[in-house]
Formats: sequence, C-alpha cells, structure tokens
Amino acid sequence: MPKSLTTCNETSIEAYLTESLDNDSVTALMEHLQSCLQCRERMESSAADRATWSDAEEFLRMDDCNVCEFQPATSWSSEFDEFVSVQRTESSAEILQVLSQLDPTDDPQMLGRLGGYEVSGVVGSGGMGIVLKAFDRPLDRIVAIKVLAPRLASSGAARLRFAREAKAAATVLHPNVIVIHGVSNDGAMPFLVMPYLRGESLQRRLDRQGSLPTEDILRIAQQVAAGLAAAHGQGLIHRDIKPANIMLEDGVERVTLTDFGLARAVDDASMTQSGVVAGTPQYMSPEQARGDNLDARSDLFSLGSVIYAMCTGRPPFRADSSYGTLRRITDTEPRPIREVNSSIPEWLERFVQRLHAKPKEERIQTAEQVAAVLQKCLAHVQQPMALELPEECRMPVRRWELWPISLKSARKLATIILSCMAIAGVYFVGKSLFTNPVPDASHAAPQSPTTTNDKDLSTLSDWDSIQVDIEAFEKEINSSEADGQRLWTRKLEAKAQ
Repeated sequence: MPKSLTTCNETSIEAYLTESLDNDSVTALMEHLQSCLQCRERMESSAADRATWSDAEEFLRMDDCNVCEFQPATSWSSEFDEFVSVQRTESSAEILQVLSQLDPTDDPQMLGRLGGYEVSGVVGSGGMGIVLKAFDRPLDRIVAIKVLAPRLASSGAARLRFAREAKAAATVLHPNVIVIHGVSNDGAMPFLVMPYLRGESLQRRLDRQGSLPTEDILRIAQQVAAGLAAAHGQGLIHRDIKPANIMLEDGVERVTLTDFGLARAVDDASMTQSGVVAGTPQYMSPEQARGDNLDARSDLFSLGSVIYAMCTGRPPFRADSSYGTLRRITDTEPRPIREVNSSIPEWLERFVQRLHAKPKEERIQTAEQVAAVLQKCLAHVQQPMALELPEECRMPVRRWELWPISLKSARKLATIILSCMAIAGVYFVGKSLFTNPVPDASHAAPQSPTTTNDKDLSTLSDWDSIQVDIEAFEKEINSSEADGQRLWTRKLEAKAQ
C-alpha cells in the first residue's frame, strides 16, 4: 500500500497535472492534499489562473457545491480530479454555458434546476452533450441528465438525432443497456434523464490499469454482447461501441452499454444517403469506415476491437490521423494479441480474429451467438477441469495431427512397410517361376505337364506369415491413432488452461 507524502512536493503536483504521475504516487498525493492547505492552493493556481477560477466560482458556486467543494472528505480527491479534468477540456466553456442557463433553485446546495430536477454537479461531456448529476425529489433518487451541447441545440438535425437516442434506448429493456427515465426536446436545452451509475467507464479502467485479466475480459465482453443482442433484436445498431460507452458499476461491476446517440433503425437509410460517416474511428468496422450500408455485424467488429483493447490495453487500429486509422481498419490486420500480451489464451486471440474479419460474412453472425460463446468460455476459465471450451473456440484438428510420430518412429514405420512390400514381391515372383518355369533351349520337344517336377506349394507358409504381419501392423496403426487422439485432446486442454 502506498504511503502518503509527508512533505510538500511541487514536482509531484506538476507531474499530476500533466498526467505523468504513476497510480501509487497519485494516491499518496491525494491523501497529502486532504491535510495540506498550502499544496491545495498550489495545485489550484497551477491548474488554472485566477480569472478562470473566478468564472468557475460564479457559475458553479464552489462554496455551496457538493461535487466541487474543497473540504477534506473521503470523496474529495476523486471529485477534485474530475473537476480539474473538466476545466482542462475544450468543452469547459459549453459546460459553463449550460450551467448558466439553469433555472434558479431554493436549495443552496444545488447549482440550479432543469425540468424539475435539482442539478448538483457535472459528470462529464461527450461528442453530443454534457452529463449532469441531479436529484429527482418526487422519486427520491439520483439521476444523470444528458443535455444536448449548446452548439448543437440550434440544429434541427442534431435535435432529431438526440431525440432518436432517447427513443432507441427506451425500446431496449435489458440489464446491460442504459434505461431512459424521461426526455424533453421542447426547451432551449433538450435533455434526457438516465440512472446515475456509480462506477467508471471501461476506457477509464484501461487508462488506469492497462490490459485486464482474461476472466474480466470475458465477463465484460459477454455482457456487452448480451446488451447488443437485445438492441439488435429491436432492429437497432449502436454504431459507436467503444470503451468510453461501456460503464462498469461499483461492487458487482455490472456492465451497462450507454450512449445510443448514433443508433439508427436498421431500415433507416438516411445516414447512408447523406454520406456521413459517424462513430469513433479507432473502433469502427471496415464497412462503417467506408460509409457503406451497416447491419448488426458492424457492432460485432467494434466489439472485437473493444476485446482487443481489453487484452492489450490499446486499440487495435491506430495512426497519426483519423484518415490513417480508417485506412488501417479497411486495409490491414492488427498486430496479433499474443505478441503484445502473451498471457492471453490462444483461443481468445482466434476468437477476436473471427470478429475482426474484414468481410462481414466471415464474422460470427449474431450478438446472441457471441454472448453464448463468451459465457461458455467464462465458465471454462472459472472451472477448467470440469467444463471444456465451446466448439467455436477449439482449434480444428487435422487427421494427420492425430499421430504424434517422432522421426525415429517414422523411419521404423517406413522400414516395416518396405519390408512387407519386399516380402510380397519375392513371394509373387517365386510363385510365377514355379508355375511357369523357363523352358530349356537344348530340348526340342516340350515337356509334358505330367512329367514336370512341380514343387508342392501347399507347404509354403510365406503368404500366411505376411497376412499375419499385415494384420498386426493394422492393429498397431489403429492403436496409434487412438493414442494420438487422446494425446492431442490433452494437449488442447493444456493450452486452454
């Protein structure tokens, strides 16, 4: 367990603000900041100038805000971390704009009101909107409110897309898909209301931890696939499957698929006709990168990219530009997983390769099938001796591989076969000579068959001996094949473990 800093360290503060501090040092710094006012003030001045903090104080009411209050508390470090992160993003101006448009509230602990909800803080921001933390007083529950970004609120197309997000997600009722409590698209700030999930996104987990253990990979991927199966069953394509849209709840870490902002009905051709490519480049499918027609199998390719990221800690397709990334997705194969992380089982690498097939016809065809296979894989990893891998993850066995024959054994086998062939050849040549002897040229008259000194062939037991040898050899081959099958099965089980 890391120890707290006992002295003020300006270098650690600067490293933290530039995101170059390791996890243990971050924990130590956060514990030190809770008891050191001087270092908190130093961090405050390093994070932003006084004018910025003055604006933030005006809009966020820092003296009353539960989320951003600078007082020593158990949750202080994480809330301060989120606040500083928000201040350093380009969307901070939009966040302040949204907060400035909230209705006034009688509760001094809240930032304002939005549609009857008491807003207490900012959760984060995304490509289409800003997420607020709020309190639903009638139902006594904390909710998350996603507000359409101000720059998009004036666009009719953006409002339509935003409304579709609510409609799409509301039709999918599944434990692994975010629930929509309500939606408003009439006011100056369209918004939708969702459950407030206590936890972190998969992207944040990967940024913090890197690659994940195999069991966690399978558990998360299986739940995402199950959520996708439910969405696809309603005729919806998510179109933006990525770690940032996968939430891991605290405790049991139930996986929840969020952000259907790019979802469309399968039969909705408006996106294709407009020629717009929507989604996150690093996790797109090849057909999505080309702007082609999409079906549910596009989400499965993206899921394969998410699994790859969980295995290696990084996306499978990367480049210096979005265009370069799209070209890699359409034209190249990612680096094999086991070259990056050798602890990943070979069968899981092959499974991801199937999801990453460029032609969608060569991928696993349904999310339901993917979820079922991953569930069996997870059960096998948890109980390797009791449960075997599903057939879809086993390496195909070629018949010649069933004979684990060494070079010495192969030479011995070849010698036996050649010996049998030689004995058979001698037998048939000898039989031919005895039956049709070569005539003597010194005698003019042919000999009578009755006077020929024939040899009694009934005493020859060579052919019977050869037959016995061949039958014994056949039994040996059959026994070797059975032994080879057992050895190969054990080899596959050992690899799987």
